[in-house]
Amino acid sequence: MFARACAPEEAQQPFVVASSGRHPRVVAANAPARDAGIRRGQSIAAALALAPAITLRERDLAAEEQALAEIATIALAFTPHASLVPPDAVVAEIGGSLRLFGGQARLVERLEAGARGRGCAMRIALAPTPLAASLLARAGSTTVAPGIAQLPAALAPLPLTLLGLDSGTLTALDAAGITTLGEARRLPRAALVRRFGQALVDALDHAFGERPDPRPPYRPPPRFERRLPLPAPVATAEALGFGVNRLVSDLADWLLARGLGVTRMSLALVHERHLRDRGLPPTMVTFALAAAARAPAHLAAVLRERLARVALPAPVEAIVLASDETATLPGRNLGLLPEDEAGTAIVPLVERLRSRLSDDAVVLLESRAEHRPEHAMRTVATLQGAVASRQGAATSGNATGCASLPAAARPLWLLDQARPLGTTMEAQPWILRDGPERIESGWWDGCDLRRDYFVAETPQGEIVWIYRDHRYGADDGEWFLHGFFA
Repeated sequence: MFARACAPEEAQQPFVVASSGRHPRVVAANAPARDAGIRRGQSIAAALALAPAITLRERDLAAEEQALAEIATIALAFTPHASLVPPDAVVAEIGGSLRLFGGQARLVERLEAGARGRGCAMRIALAPTPLAASLLARAGSTTVAPGIAQLPAALAPLPLTLLGLDSGTLTALDAAGITTLGEARRLPRAALVRRFGQALVDALDHAFGERPDPRPPYRPPPRFERRLPLPAPVATAEALGFGVNRLVSDLADWLLARGLGVTRMSLALVHERHLRDRGLPPTMVTFALAAAARAPAHLAAVLRERLARVALPAPVEAIVLASDETATLPGRNLGLLPEDEAGTAIVPLVERLRSRLSDDAVVLLESRAEHRPEHAMRTVATLQGAVASRQGAATSGNATGCASLPAAARPLWLLDQARPLGTTMEAQPWILRDGPERIESGWWDGCDLRRDYFVAETPQGEIVWIYRDHRYGADDGEWFLHGFFA
């Protein structure tokens, strides 16, 4: 498979990417520019003569490398092996993934959709060797070579210029009337090596499948950080939604390729350059998720909630999204029904609240292996933190680690401090429904207690949790209210 990243085709007017230097030339042109007669390699002066209203952009090699890496990252969602072929190609082994994604046509369609979503046009070719696939794609051929036996017929008419040989070799071959791969392959191998070197013969062997052609696999970087320049400065946080969605899609592809979920991410809103020169730092928007996630709609939703609270001190000209913390995210089982694969975003309530209020305003409760009710839970910042503490407790054998709930009944609402009942129980009768449950613990840390707990019903019909305090050895200790069931 071969993917070519080029200028977006969305503009209806002629658009040309030009090389740098004193004599710039056309590097790429969109369909309206090609219709006007503009071709790759033409001088910009000739292009302007053909279409004076063309839009020119200077070639950005760094942006091209980034686009190529994005396409490779998308491919890793469908195959474990994808490789970069600079400056404009990606090859991916998809044979082992066809059944998983519903066949060749559906897999290719999803790859094309992912590339179009990044503003890239693609040419896709299928062949049993990586070099053959890239050559067919570069040539714009629609021929499909399903096996090695079909390669000679598919590759023979392709021009030798697609191999990227040096100009001297191409000139010498052209002078001898050798212009296609098929003509070069029919020449004696020993003569080709003596006259043009081993590189030409190796390329032919790799293309026709006569010699293995291993490619180094592409591996996404260990940390995601992507910058997106905006077409014009933006003065309101609400107008950043489109750019945020684009970066979140890139982040989701990166997470999927690495088998991770993000637990903490940051969004830097970069202000205009003249303000940065005066010392204005980027506006930082950070967010910690309750649990590792990578669904694009999920991540975009929580970031939009957070952006709604941001007041921009100045217009923004670029946004930078980074993954600050990640965690391994296990795969999920595929559904049998169509609605199981709908991918609808379900943003947990806790994350919506933290997005709107702040990270510190909402915390999670974690149960602990502790008999004393007031010490049986603690607050944690994220679900990931709770998981980490459980793992640490399991590793160290710490008795105060997280544990399952006790078998006995426990109230949903536990008072911060038990309330003495005094003579309340004597004024009107209370019904003891369950108990006693003796809890006697804490002698080792100075917070010892000795209590008999009961589930009781008040005269008003409330179900509560009460206890009698026997800490000082009295047979008839004072009664306390500690929680409410309903």
